[in-house]
Amino acid sequence: MSDYGYPLQFGSFLTPSAGDPDRVVALTVLAEQAGLDLVTYQDHPYQPGFLDTWTLLSWAAARTQRVSLAANVTNLPLRPPAVLARSVASLDLLSGGRIELGLGAGAFWEAIEAMGGQRLTPAQAVQALEEGIDVIRELWDVDGKRAVRVDGTYHRVVGAKRGPAPAHDVGIWLGAYKPRMLALTGRRADGWLPSLGYLKPGDLTAGNKIIDEAALAAGRQPSDIRRLLNIGPGQTPEELAELALGDGVSTFILATDDPTELRRFAAEVAPAVRELVSSTPANPAVVAVAEPSGFAVVPTPPPAVRRSSTVVWDESERPTGPALDPRRSYTPHDLATGQHLIQVHDSLRGELEQIHDLIDQVEAGTIDVGTARSHINTMTMRQNNWTLGTYCESYCRIVTTHHTLEDRSLFPHLRRSDPRLAKVVDRLEAEHHVIHDVLEGVDQALVTLVSAPDGLPALREAVNLLSDTLLSHLAYEERELVEPLARLGIQ
Repeated sequence: MSDYGYPLQFGSFLTPSAGDPDRVVALTVLAEQAGLDLVTYQDHPYQPGFLDTWTLLSWAAARTQRVSLAANVTNLPLRPPAVLARSVASLDLLSGGRIELGLGAGAFWEAIEAMGGQRLTPAQAVQALEEGIDVIRELWDVDGKRAVRVDGTYHRVVGAKRGPAPAHDVGIWLGAYKPRMLALTGRRADGWLPSLGYLKPGDLTAGNKIIDEAALAAGRQPSDIRRLLNIGPGQTPEELAELALGDGVSTFILATDDPTELRRFAAEVAPAVRELVSSTPANPAVVAVAEPSGFAVVPTPPPAVRRSSTVVWDESERPTGPALDPRRSYTPHDLATGQHLIQVHDSLRGELEQIHDLIDQVEAGTIDVGTARSHINTMTMRQNNWTLGTYCESYCRIVTTHHTLEDRSLFPHLRRSDPRLAKVVDRLEAEHHVIHDVLEGVDQALVTLVSAPDGLPALREAVNLLSDTLLSHLAYEERELVEPLARLGIQ
Protein backbone atom coordinates (compact mmCIF):
# COMPACT_ATOMS: atom_id res chain seq x y z
CA MET A 1 0.00 0.00 0.00
CA SER A 2 1.27 3.50 -0.90
CA ASP A 3 -0.06 6.49 1.00
CA TYR A 4 1.52 9.88 0.49
CA GLY A 5 -0.88 11.52 2.92
CA TYR A 6 -3.19 13.48 0.59
CA PRO A 7 -7.01 13.41 0.67
CA LEU A 8 -8.77 12.08 -2.41
CA GLN A 9 -9.74 14.65 -5.04
CA PHE A 10 -11.60 14.37 -8.32
CA GLY A 11 -11.47 16.66 -11.32
CA SER A 12 -12.14 17.10 -15.02
CA PHE A 13 -9.86 17.45 -18.06
CA LEU A 14 -11.59 19.54 -20.74
CA THR A 15 -10.81 20.38 -24.35
CA PRO A 16 -10.60 24.17 -24.85
CA SER A 17 -12.35 24.06 -28.22
CA ALA A 18 -12.55 27.42 -29.99
CA GLY A 19 -15.42 26.16 -32.16
CA ASP A 20 -17.88 26.40 -29.27
CA PRO A 21 -16.26 28.48 -26.52
CA ASP A 22 -19.44 28.70 -24.45
CA ARG A 23 -19.51 24.89 -24.14
CA VAL A 24 -16.17 24.54 -22.33
CA VAL A 25 -17.16 27.30 -19.92
CA ALA A 26 -20.51 25.61 -19.29
CA LEU A 27 -18.73 22.31 -18.61
CA THR A 28 -16.49 24.12 -16.13
CA VAL A 29 -19.49 25.50 -14.28
CA LEU A 30 -21.12 22.06 -14.38
CA ALA A 31 -18.03 20.45 -12.85
CA GLU A 32 -18.19 22.87 -9.95
CA GLN A 33 -21.93 22.42 -9.47
CA ALA A 34 -21.52 18.63 -9.54
CA GLY A 35 -19.04 18.82 -6.67
CA LEU A 36 -15.71 18.15 -8.42
CA ASP A 37 -12.58 19.65 -6.86
CA LEU A 38 -10.60 20.61 -9.93
CA VAL A 39 -11.05 21.62 -13.57
CA THR A 40 -8.10 21.43 -15.99
CA TYR A 41 -7.60 22.23 -19.67
CA GLN A 42 -5.21 21.15 -22.39
CA ASP A 43 -2.60 23.75 -23.32
CA HIS A 44 -1.50 23.67 -26.96
CA PRO A 45 -0.81 27.30 -28.00
CA TYR A 46 0.07 26.23 -31.55
CA GLN A 47 -3.37 24.66 -32.08
CA PRO A 48 -5.64 27.19 -33.86
CA GLY A 49 -8.69 25.11 -33.04
CA PHE A 50 -8.20 25.70 -29.31
CA LEU A 51 -8.80 28.71 -27.12
CA ASP A 52 -5.71 30.11 -25.43
CA THR A 53 -5.64 28.22 -22.17
CA TRP A 54 -4.54 31.08 -19.93
CA THR A 55 -7.21 33.38 -21.30
CA LEU A 56 -9.74 30.60 -20.71
CA LEU A 57 -8.48 30.08 -17.16
CA SER A 58 -9.10 33.74 -16.37
CA TRP A 59 -12.61 33.62 -17.83
CA ALA A 60 -13.39 30.36 -16.01
CA ALA A 61 -12.10 31.73 -12.70
CA ALA A 62 -14.52 34.65 -13.04
CA ARG A 63 -17.44 32.26 -13.71
CA THR A 64 -16.75 29.95 -10.74
CA GLN A 65 -16.37 30.37 -7.00
CA ARG A 66 -15.00 27.18 -5.44
CA VAL A 67 -13.34 24.83 -7.90
CA SER A 68 -9.56 24.87 -8.44
CA LEU A 69 -8.28 25.46 -11.97
CA ALA A 70 -5.11 24.48 -13.86
CA ALA A 71 -3.58 23.89 -17.26
CA ASN A 72 -2.98 20.20 -17.92
CA VAL A 73 -0.15 20.87 -18.60
CA THR A 74 1.28 24.30 -19.49
CA ASN A 75 3.49 24.31 -22.58
CA LEU A 76 6.58 25.95 -21.10
CA PRO A 77 8.53 26.33 -24.41
CA LEU A 78 5.93 28.87 -25.58
CA ARG A 79 5.32 30.59 -22.24
CA PRO A 80 8.32 32.49 -20.79
CA PRO A 81 8.56 31.40 -17.16
CA ALA A 82 8.98 34.90 -15.71
CA VAL A 83 5.79 36.09 -17.40
CA LEU A 84 4.04 32.82 -16.55
CA ALA A 85 4.96 33.22 -12.87
CA ARG A 86 3.26 36.61 -12.74
CA SER A 87 0.25 35.33 -14.70
CA VAL A 88 -0.25 32.46 -12.25
CA ALA A 89 0.23 34.65 -9.18
CA SER A 90 -2.11 37.32 -10.52
CA LEU A 91 -4.89 34.87 -11.33
CA ASP A 92 -4.42 33.10 -8.00
CA LEU A 93 -4.89 36.43 -6.22
CA LEU A 94 -7.94 37.32 -8.32
CA SER A 95 -9.55 33.90 -7.84
CA GLY A 96 -8.97 33.64 -4.10
CA GLY A 97 -6.24 31.00 -4.22
CA ARG A 98 -7.76 28.57 -6.74
CA ILE A 99 -4.98 28.24 -9.34
CA GLU A 100 -2.46 25.41 -9.65
CA LEU A 101 0.37 25.12 -12.19
CA GLY A 102 0.71 22.04 -14.34
CA LEU A 103 3.95 22.19 -16.34
CA GLY A 104 5.34 20.23 -19.25
CA ALA A 105 8.75 20.21 -20.91
CA GLY A 106 7.21 20.35 -24.38
CA ALA A 107 6.16 18.09 -27.23
CA PHE A 108 5.17 18.50 -30.90
CA TRP A 109 8.38 20.39 -31.55
CA GLU A 110 7.64 21.24 -35.18
CA ALA A 111 4.52 23.10 -34.07
CA ILE A 112 6.41 24.79 -31.24
CA GLU A 113 9.14 25.87 -33.65
CA ALA A 114 6.53 27.16 -36.10
CA MET A 115 5.21 29.44 -33.33
CA GLY A 116 8.67 30.86 -32.64
CA GLY A 117 9.75 28.47 -29.90
CA GLN A 118 13.13 26.80 -29.76
CA ARG A 119 13.38 23.13 -30.69
CA LEU A 120 15.07 21.19 -27.90
CA THR A 121 16.31 17.67 -27.41
CA PRO A 122 14.68 15.67 -24.58
CA ALA A 123 17.65 16.34 -22.28
CA GLN A 124 17.65 20.05 -23.14
CA ALA A 125 13.91 20.28 -22.57
CA VAL A 126 14.26 18.82 -19.07
CA GLN A 127 17.06 21.25 -18.24
CA ALA A 128 14.98 24.14 -19.59
CA LEU A 129 12.05 23.05 -17.44
CA GLU A 130 14.20 22.94 -14.31
CA GLU A 131 15.51 26.41 -15.07
CA GLY A 132 11.92 27.58 -15.63
CA ILE A 133 10.89 26.23 -12.24
CA ASP A 134 13.80 28.15 -10.68
CA VAL A 135 12.57 31.36 -12.31
CA ILE A 136 8.97 30.83 -11.23
CA ARG A 137 9.77 30.00 -7.64
CA GLU A 138 12.20 32.91 -7.33
CA LEU A 139 9.65 35.42 -8.61
CA TRP A 140 7.05 34.10 -6.17
CA ASP A 141 9.48 34.37 -3.25
CA VAL A 142 8.80 37.94 -2.19
CA ASP A 143 10.87 37.50 0.97
CA GLY A 144 14.08 37.26 -1.02
CA LYS A 145 16.50 40.08 -0.26
CA ARG A 146 17.84 40.60 -3.77
CA ALA A 147 16.42 40.88 -7.26
CA VAL A 148 15.89 37.60 -9.09
CA ARG A 149 18.88 36.28 -10.99
CA VAL A 150 18.68 32.93 -12.76
CA ASP A 151 21.48 32.54 -15.29
CA GLY A 152 20.34 29.41 -17.11
CA THR A 153 21.20 28.07 -20.51
CA TYR A 154 17.63 28.38 -21.78
CA HIS A 155 15.98 30.77 -19.32
CA ARG A 156 17.75 33.84 -17.96
CA VAL A 157 16.38 36.42 -15.55
CA VAL A 158 18.82 39.14 -14.60
CA GLY A 159 17.66 41.54 -11.88
CA ALA A 160 13.87 41.08 -12.13
CA LYS A 161 11.86 42.35 -9.18
CA ARG A 162 10.10 39.77 -7.07
CA GLY A 163 6.33 39.35 -6.83
CA PRO A 164 3.50 39.32 -6.67
CA ALA A 165 3.23 36.31 -4.39
CA PRO A 166 0.29 33.98 -5.08
CA ALA A 167 -2.60 33.91 -2.65
CA HIS A 168 -1.69 30.35 -1.62
CA ASP A 169 1.18 27.90 -2.11
CA VAL A 170 0.57 27.11 -5.76
CA GLY A 171 1.45 23.51 -6.58
CA ILE A 172 3.76 22.84 -9.51
CA TRP A 173 2.69 19.54 -11.10
CA LEU A 174 4.83 17.98 -13.81
CA GLY A 175 3.58 15.84 -16.67
CA ALA A 176 6.41 13.29 -16.57
CA TYR A 177 7.06 9.83 -18.03
CA LYS A 178 10.78 9.30 -18.63
CA PRO A 179 13.47 8.90 -15.92
CA ARG A 180 14.95 12.40 -16.25
CA MET A 181 11.55 14.05 -15.90
CA LEU A 182 10.55 11.76 -13.06
CA ALA A 183 13.76 12.55 -11.18
CA LEU A 184 13.12 16.28 -11.70
CA THR A 185 9.63 15.77 -10.28
CA GLY A 186 11.11 14.24 -7.15
CA ARG A 187 13.70 16.99 -6.76
CA ARG A 188 11.65 20.09 -7.50
CA ALA A 189 7.93 19.56 -8.08
CA ASP A 190 4.85 19.38 -5.87
CA GLY A 191 2.96 16.85 -7.97
CA TRP A 192 3.25 14.16 -10.62
CA LEU A 193 0.58 14.35 -13.33
CA PRO A 194 0.77 11.61 -15.99
CA SER A 195 -2.08 10.23 -18.13
CA LEU A 196 -3.13 6.64 -17.57
CA GLY A 197 -3.52 6.07 -21.31
CA TYR A 198 0.21 6.67 -21.85
CA LEU A 199 1.30 4.28 -19.09
CA LYS A 200 2.05 0.58 -19.31
CA PRO A 201 1.38 -1.84 -16.44
CA GLY A 202 3.92 -1.21 -13.70
CA ASP A 203 4.80 2.32 -14.86
CA LEU A 204 3.14 3.99 -11.88
CA THR A 205 5.07 1.83 -9.44
CA ALA A 206 8.34 2.37 -11.30
CA GLY A 207 7.70 6.10 -11.60
CA ASN A 208 6.91 6.41 -7.90
CA LYS A 209 10.20 4.69 -7.10
CA ILE A 210 12.23 7.12 -9.20
CA ILE A 211 10.38 10.12 -7.76
CA ASP A 212 10.69 8.90 -4.17
CA GLU A 213 14.41 8.21 -4.50
CA ALA A 214 15.06 11.58 -6.16
CA ALA A 215 13.09 13.35 -3.43
CA LEU A 216 15.06 11.65 -0.67
CA ALA A 217 18.35 12.37 -2.41
CA ALA A 218 17.39 16.04 -2.59
CA GLY A 219 16.62 16.19 1.13
CA ARG A 220 12.86 16.04 0.60
CA GLN A 221 10.22 13.47 1.53
CA PRO A 222 8.24 11.42 -1.00
CA SER A 223 5.11 12.82 0.63
CA ASP A 224 6.10 16.27 -0.64
CA ILE A 225 4.86 15.20 -4.07
CA ARG A 226 1.15 14.65 -4.69
CA ARG A 227 0.31 11.88 -7.19
CA LEU A 228 -2.33 12.90 -9.75
CA LEU A 229 -3.61 10.92 -12.73
CA ASN A 230 -5.53 11.76 -15.89
CA ILE A 231 -8.00 8.98 -16.62
CA GLY A 232 -10.56 8.22 -19.33
CA PRO A 233 -14.24 7.27 -19.03
CA GLY A 234 -14.97 3.69 -18.10
CA GLN A 235 -12.65 3.29 -15.12
CA THR A 236 -14.54 1.53 -12.33
CA PRO A 237 -14.47 2.66 -8.70
CA GLU A 238 -12.67 -0.58 -7.84
CA GLU A 239 -9.92 0.15 -10.38
CA LEU A 240 -9.45 3.70 -9.10
CA ALA A 241 -9.43 2.53 -5.48
CA GLU A 242 -6.70 0.06 -6.39
CA LEU A 243 -4.65 2.87 -7.94
CA ALA A 244 -5.14 4.94 -4.79
CA LEU A 245 -4.24 2.14 -2.40
CA GLY A 246 -1.51 0.52 -4.47
CA ASP A 247 0.19 3.48 -6.13
CA GLY A 248 -0.71 6.42 -3.90
CA VAL A 249 -2.80 8.31 -6.48
CA SER A 250 -4.89 10.87 -4.61
CA THR A 251 -6.25 13.00 -7.48
CA PHE A 252 -8.18 11.50 -10.40
CA ILE A 253 -8.90 13.79 -13.37
CA LEU A 254 -11.46 12.57 -15.91
CA ALA A 255 -10.79 13.46 -19.54
CA THR A 256 -14.21 13.98 -21.10
CA ASP A 257 -16.35 16.69 -22.66
CA ASP A 258 -19.54 14.71 -22.06
CA PRO A 259 -21.72 16.36 -19.39
CA THR A 260 -23.39 13.04 -18.56
CA GLU A 261 -20.00 11.45 -17.86
CA LEU A 262 -18.99 14.40 -15.69
CA ARG A 263 -22.17 14.12 -13.60
CA ARG A 264 -21.77 10.36 -13.18
CA PHE A 265 -18.12 10.74 -12.22
CA ALA A 266 -18.97 13.30 -9.54
CA ALA A 267 -22.17 11.69 -8.24
CA GLU A 268 -21.34 7.97 -8.44
CA VAL A 269 -17.68 7.18 -9.06
CA ALA A 270 -16.04 9.66 -6.68
CA PRO A 271 -18.17 8.70 -3.62
CA ALA A 272 -17.67 5.00 -4.35
CA VAL A 273 -13.89 5.38 -4.54
CA ARG A 274 -13.84 7.32 -1.29
CA GLU A 275 -15.88 4.60 0.38
CA LEU A 276 -13.67 1.79 -0.92
CA VAL A 277 -10.46 3.53 0.16
CA SER A 278 -11.73 4.52 3.60
CA SER A 279 -13.03 1.00 4.30
CA THR A 280 -9.78 -0.74 3.38
CA PRO A 281 -7.73 -1.42 6.50
CA ALA A 282 -4.04 -0.77 6.69
CA ASN A 283 -1.67 -3.69 6.49
CA PRO A 284 -0.24 -4.08 10.02
CA ALA A 285 2.44 -6.68 10.22
CA VAL A 286 5.44 -7.48 12.33
CA VAL A 287 8.51 -9.04 10.79
CA ALA A 288 10.20 -11.26 13.33
CA VAL A 289 13.94 -11.64 12.88
CA ALA A 290 15.15 -14.81 14.56
CA GLU A 291 18.76 -14.66 13.41
CA PRO A 292 21.08 -12.16 11.74
CA SER A 293 20.52 -13.63 8.30
CA GLY A 294 16.82 -12.84 8.70
CA PHE A 295 17.39 -9.07 8.88
CA ALA A 296 15.42 -7.88 5.86
CA VAL A 297 17.49 -4.81 4.92
CA VAL A 298 20.59 -5.80 2.96
CA PRO A 299 23.45 -3.25 2.74
CA THR A 300 25.06 -2.70 -0.65
CA PRO A 301 28.64 -4.01 -0.85
CA PRO A 302 31.43 -1.78 -2.17
CA PRO A 303 32.51 -2.24 -5.80
CA ALA A 304 35.09 -4.96 -6.42
CA VAL A 305 37.12 -2.89 -8.89
CA ARG A 306 38.53 0.61 -8.41
CA ARG A 307 38.49 3.21 -11.18
CA SER A 308 41.25 5.47 -9.85
CA SER A 309 44.77 4.78 -8.63
CA THR A 310 44.41 7.49 -5.98
CA VAL A 311 43.42 6.38 -2.48
CA VAL A 312 42.12 9.04 -0.09
CA TRP A 313 41.70 6.92 3.06
CA ASP A 314 42.60 3.62 4.66
CA GLU A 315 39.49 1.44 4.71
CA SER A 316 41.12 -1.01 7.15
CA GLU A 317 41.05 1.67 9.86
CA ARG A 318 37.28 2.04 9.82
CA PRO A 319 35.67 1.27 13.19
CA THR A 320 32.65 -1.01 13.50
CA GLY A 321 29.55 -0.70 15.63
CA PRO A 322 27.65 -3.23 17.75
CA ALA A 323 26.77 -6.59 16.24
CA LEU A 324 23.21 -7.46 15.29
CA ASP A 325 21.16 -8.87 18.19
CA PRO A 326 19.66 -12.17 16.92
CA ARG A 327 16.91 -12.02 19.56
CA ARG A 328 15.45 -8.74 18.35
CA SER A 329 12.42 -8.37 16.06
CA TYR A 330 11.66 -5.48 13.73
CA THR A 331 8.40 -4.07 12.42
CA PRO A 332 8.10 -2.97 8.76
CA HIS A 333 8.20 0.61 10.03
CA ASP A 334 11.51 -0.08 11.76
CA LEU A 335 13.03 -1.62 8.65
CA ALA A 336 11.76 1.16 6.37
CA THR A 337 14.14 3.70 7.89
CA GLY A 338 17.26 1.77 6.93
CA GLN A 339 15.74 0.94 3.56
CA HIS A 340 15.19 4.64 2.90
CA LEU A 341 18.89 5.24 3.46
CA ILE A 342 19.69 2.62 0.83
CA GLN A 343 17.16 4.19 -1.55
CA VAL A 344 18.88 7.56 -1.21
CA HIS A 345 22.23 5.92 -1.82
CA ASP A 346 20.90 3.98 -4.82
CA SER A 347 19.81 7.25 -6.37
CA LEU A 348 23.30 8.68 -5.87
CA ARG A 349 24.86 5.53 -7.34
CA GLY A 350 22.59 5.64 -10.37
CA GLU A 351 23.30 9.29 -11.08
CA LEU A 352 27.03 8.65 -10.70
CA GLU A 353 26.82 6.07 -13.49
CA GLN A 354 24.96 8.60 -15.62
CA ILE A 355 27.83 11.05 -15.15
CA HIS A 356 30.25 8.45 -16.50
CA ASP A 357 27.91 7.87 -19.45
CA LEU A 358 27.80 11.61 -20.14
CA ILE A 359 31.60 11.80 -20.10
CA ASP A 360 31.74 8.97 -22.64
CA GLN A 361 29.31 10.84 -24.89
CA VAL A 362 31.27 14.08 -24.68
CA GLU A 363 34.51 12.25 -25.40
CA ALA A 364 32.99 10.62 -28.47
CA GLY A 365 31.98 14.04 -29.78
CA THR A 366 35.40 15.70 -29.31
CA ILE A 367 37.59 13.44 -31.43
CA ASP A 368 38.71 16.35 -33.61
CA VAL A 369 38.57 19.29 -31.24
CA GLY A 370 41.09 21.37 -33.17
CA THR A 371 39.00 21.24 -36.33
CA ALA A 372 35.76 21.74 -34.40
CA ARG A 373 37.04 25.06 -33.03
CA SER A 374 37.19 26.51 -36.56
CA HIS A 375 33.65 25.55 -37.49
CA ILE A 376 30.25 26.86 -36.56
CA ASN A 377 29.42 23.70 -34.64
CA THR A 378 31.90 24.71 -31.99
CA MET A 379 28.98 26.18 -30.07
CA THR A 380 27.30 22.78 -30.10
CA MET A 381 30.46 21.28 -28.67
CA ARG A 382 30.53 23.85 -25.91
CA GLN A 383 26.87 23.11 -25.20
CA ASN A 384 27.73 19.44 -24.76
CA ASN A 385 30.37 20.41 -22.23
CA TRP A 386 28.06 22.80 -20.40
CA THR A 387 25.32 20.17 -20.30
CA LEU A 388 27.75 17.77 -18.66
CA GLY A 389 28.89 20.49 -16.30
CA THR A 390 25.37 21.40 -15.24
CA TYR A 391 24.52 17.80 -14.51
CA CYS A 392 27.70 17.21 -12.51
CA GLU A 393 27.21 20.40 -10.51
CA SER A 394 23.64 19.42 -9.71
CA TYR A 395 24.79 15.99 -8.57
CA CYS A 396 27.48 17.49 -6.36
CA ARG A 397 24.88 19.71 -4.68
CA ILE A 398 22.68 16.68 -3.97
CA VAL A 399 25.56 14.78 -2.36
CA THR A 400 26.53 17.77 -0.24
CA THR A 401 22.94 18.32 0.92
CA HIS A 402 22.56 14.67 1.85
CA HIS A 403 25.72 14.73 3.96
CA THR A 404 24.80 18.03 5.62
CA LEU A 405 21.45 16.59 6.74
CA GLU A 406 23.21 13.60 8.26
CA ASP A 407 25.84 15.69 10.03
CA ARG A 408 23.34 18.12 11.59
CA SER A 409 20.50 15.80 12.56
CA LEU A 410 20.96 12.06 12.18
CA PHE A 411 24.47 11.62 13.52
CA PRO A 412 23.95 13.52 16.81
CA HIS A 413 20.81 11.43 17.41
CA LEU A 414 22.74 8.17 16.89
CA ARG A 415 25.52 9.29 19.23
CA ARG A 416 23.04 10.12 21.98
CA SER A 417 20.95 6.99 21.54
CA ASP A 418 23.81 4.46 21.40
CA PRO A 419 27.30 5.60 22.54
CA ARG A 420 28.75 2.46 20.93
CA LEU A 421 28.18 4.15 17.57
CA ALA A 422 30.29 7.21 18.41
CA LYS A 423 33.48 6.08 16.65
CA VAL A 424 31.53 4.99 13.56
CA VAL A 425 29.75 8.34 13.39
CA ASP A 426 33.03 10.22 13.89
CA ARG A 427 34.56 8.31 10.99
CA LEU A 428 31.56 8.92 8.74
CA GLU A 429 31.69 12.64 9.47
CA ALA A 430 35.42 12.70 8.72
CA GLU A 431 34.79 10.95 5.41
CA HIS A 432 32.17 13.57 4.53
CA HIS A 433 34.92 16.19 4.68
CA VAL A 434 37.13 14.10 2.42
CA ILE A 435 34.29 13.64 -0.07
CA HIS A 436 33.75 17.40 -0.03
CA ASP A 437 37.37 17.87 -1.13
CA VAL A 438 36.90 15.27 -3.88
CA LEU A 439 33.80 17.11 -5.08
CA GLU A 440 35.83 20.32 -5.18
CA GLY A 441 38.23 18.51 -7.50
CA VAL A 442 35.34 17.66 -9.81
CA ASP A 443 34.24 21.31 -9.80
CA GLN A 444 37.76 22.44 -10.72
CA ALA A 445 37.97 19.92 -13.53
CA LEU A 446 34.65 21.20 -14.87
CA VAL A 447 35.94 24.77 -14.89
CA THR A 448 38.99 23.62 -16.86
CA LEU A 449 36.85 21.62 -19.31
CA VAL A 450 34.75 24.63 -20.26
CA SER A 451 37.79 26.54 -21.54
CA ALA A 452 40.00 23.65 -22.61
CA PRO A 453 38.55 20.66 -24.51
CA ASP A 454 41.70 18.68 -23.66
CA GLY A 455 40.65 18.86 -20.01
CA LEU A 456 38.37 15.86 -20.41
CA PRO A 457 40.93 13.30 -19.11
CA ALA A 458 41.34 15.32 -15.93
CA LEU A 459 37.58 15.41 -15.49
CA ARG A 460 37.36 11.67 -16.06
CA GLU A 461 40.02 11.05 -13.42
CA ALA A 462 38.27 13.38 -10.97
CA VAL A 463 34.96 11.58 -11.46
CA ASN A 464 36.71 8.17 -11.20
CA LEU A 465 38.08 9.25 -7.83
CA LEU A 466 34.64 10.47 -6.80
CA SER A 467 33.19 7.06 -7.74
CA ASP A 468 35.73 5.13 -5.71
CA THR A 469 35.44 7.42 -2.73
CA LEU A 470 31.67 7.83 -2.65
CA LEU A 471 30.78 4.20 -3.37
CA SER A 472 33.15 3.03 -0.66
CA HIS A 473 31.67 5.49 1.81
CA LEU A 474 28.06 4.63 1.00
CA ALA A 475 28.73 0.91 1.43
CA TYR A 476 30.42 1.51 4.79
CA GLU A 477 27.60 3.76 5.98
CA GLU A 478 24.97 1.18 5.07
CA ARG A 479 26.94 -1.65 6.67
CA GLU A 480 27.11 0.21 9.97
CA LEU A 481 23.83 2.14 10.11
CA VAL A 482 20.93 0.14 8.62
CA GLU A 483 20.44 -1.87 11.81
CA PRO A 484 20.87 1.06 14.24
CA LEU A 485 18.37 3.04 12.16
CA ALA A 486 15.86 0.19 12.44
CA ARG A 487 16.52 -0.09 16.17
CA LEU A 488 16.77 3.61 17.10
CA GLY A 489 14.74 5.33 14.41
CA ILE A 490 15.39 8.91 13.36
CA GLN A 491 14.75 12.20 15.08
